[in-house]
Amino acid sequence: MTATALYDIPGPRARRRHLTYGLLATAAIAALAGWVLYLLFDTGQFTHAKWNPFAYEGIQELLLRGLGNTLRAFALAAVLSLALGAVLALGRLSEHRVLRWAATLVVEFFRAMPVLVMIFFIFVALQVRPLPALVAGLTLYNGSVLAEVFRAGVGSVERGQREAAYSLGMRKTQVMRHVLVPQGVRAMLPAIISQLVVALKDTSLGFLITYEEFLHAGKLIASNLDYDLPFIPVVLVISPIYIGMCMLLSWFATWVARKERRSPRTGGLRVAPAEPGTLLPGGGPPTAPEP
Repeated sequence: MTATALYDIPGPRARRRHLTYGLLATAAIAALAGWVLYLLFDTGQFTHAKWNPFAYEGIQELLLRGLGNTLRAFALAAVLSLALGAVLALGRLSEHRVLRWAATLVVEFFRAMPVLVMIFFIFVALQVRPLPALVAGLTLYNGSVLAEVFRAGVGSVERGQREAAYSLGMRKTQVMRHVLVPQGVRAMLPAIISQLVVALKDTSLGFLITYEEFLHAGKLIASNLDYDLPFIPVVLVISPIYIGMCMLLSWFATWVARKERRSPRTGGLRVAPAEPGTLLPGGGPPTAPEP
């Protein structure tokens, strides 16, 4: 542990205090977990009747089919949202006033509109099937948010980088592709992944329009009287899978960021250290004239 401008190395008393706080927090968390487990056992949430359904092949196939539908909707929404966000960001960065105003209007409208309202409107008013309605609603909302993320990421690059590229005779497309976007990706990446996590979780809204995704499958199992309404067991099964998918997205973002740092387009070039040598033509360093 080293000291920085914002952090001093704690002394013996501070370390003891931090250890005490850590032990108290751990004890509080353990007590809370124990209390929750006690309530679950006391209300019979771990009985054989409530967990037995997950041993049936039909229930397993239902959950796997729902998980596959969730991943399909997320994959389509993620790709289309990134594409729509890039197009809208280019429109907002355009030098043409009409394009800039039109892109701004689209972004602000769909970013302010609740995603559930858009999904219901597309499904009910436009008579679109559940999967396209869900993907369209997620794309319009998340694409509008990602457009602002892209625009902010490009704008975070120092102005001197843009001016230096233009001074070399590069066109605007070349400046965006070779200078601004590669440097802005590192600033955009955390927000992009966060928004994709939101899109993944919002796929659960599909059960409201009868799309048979993962949460819809869990709802069918939890509301079955033959299985003694296993609501809590369904939550305990489905929640870790959602959390695991979000953690995979975070891991993927870390991998992309690490690879981007090693990319020659964003990494610095090694410069050889200065070595003593001839400074002026003629053999050696300059000397003072003799008197």
